[in-house]
Amino acid sequence: MTDGSARRDTDLAPHELRILAAVDRERSFTAAASALGLTQSAVSHAVRTLEGKLGTVLYDRGRHGARPTPAGERAAAHARQVLRLLAAMPAEVREASTGEVTGRPVVAAFRSAAAHLLPAVLARLAARHPGLAPQVRIVRELGPGTAGEVADGRADLGIATVDQTTEPPPGLVVVPLFEESYALVHPAGHPRPKELPLVDWDENCSSYTRSWWSEQDWMPPATIRVEDDTVVLSLVAQGIGMAVVPGLSLLGAPPGLAVTDLGPNPPSRQVGYVTTPALARTAAVRALVRELRSAPLPVGLTPVQRSSRASGVSSAASASPASSAPSASTALPTSAASSASEASTASRSRRNSVAMPSGV
Repeated sequence: MTDGSARRDTDLAPHELRILAAVDRERSFTAAASALGLTQSAVSHAVRTLEGKLGTVLYDRGRHGARPTPAGERAAAHARQVLRLLAAMPAEVREASTGEVTGRPVVAAFRSAAAHLLPAVLARLAARHPGLAPQVRIVRELGPGTAGEVADGRADLGIATVDQTTEPPPGLVVVPLFEESYALVHPAGHPRPKELPLVDWDENCSSYTRSWWSEQDWMPPATIRVEDDTVVLSLVAQGIGMAVVPGLSLLGAPPGLAVTDLGPNPPSRQVGYVTTPALARTAAVRALVRELRSAPLPVGLTPVQRSSRASGVSSAASASPASSAPSASTALPTSAASSASEASTASRSRRNSVAMPSGV
């Protein structure tokens, strides 16, 4: 009896998790109370109760509001993950009974993936599962990026750049889908494009390309730095400079650009999906993953061959063929598909970093 009573004293109720997540989001007890339709005293009491159950301070209170401690940040991330699973439960039960896949899964993606990869995937998903209504959030690939959104419980699935040299973060399923090469983009007709000023954006110089960048003696420091790759391409099209960009960014590029390959060993990156083992078993995420694997890739992207560690993955479906990069500067046509094709290079074998539960 005593053991059962002790467990009840430390069990966390769903309403407590919602309060914890709301305070973390709003950084204020008063704002969290307003968002939840509660009184400020009820929220304050719930947080004190949670701190008692968990045995640690979750928020520093003060005139600045409610600032999460490291323990509070960890607790809020777990709370959001549990709440995502609770939110999926009704749809999961209905799917087991009727076979209909429903729900509102949240997909986090960086801009070019959201613009050029997801539309075909979501169109196929809507045709197969009209009861699914995915929500897409654009997240910059800086710091934790889209994988961080999944780890923190803010998204069910992320489209992310995949680091092939390290193990996936603990608690995440990371599966590469395709590889894309970088290319030099510059104003069409320019005789010496590598002598132009460099236009760059913060997301571009990542750990996946940094070593290549450091070896390029001709590469000047960025003269103009912006926050979005579409702005980079617009500036280059106006003759302001040149840029080094991945294939996805070239899809839908403005006219007036040309693409030059970067030699036999250009930098490249892998892009894949990220989720958690628990979410990977939900019907909504399984349906999303099936469409991600089976939808044809935009021209110029090279499907990643699954390694032996991915033996639990169902067989990869149709993939578009990769094409070789041009050996010289090529004017960029208005066709988005042709743009990426000219910017791509022949596929190269890479070691994949993949961690997943069986059946994912």
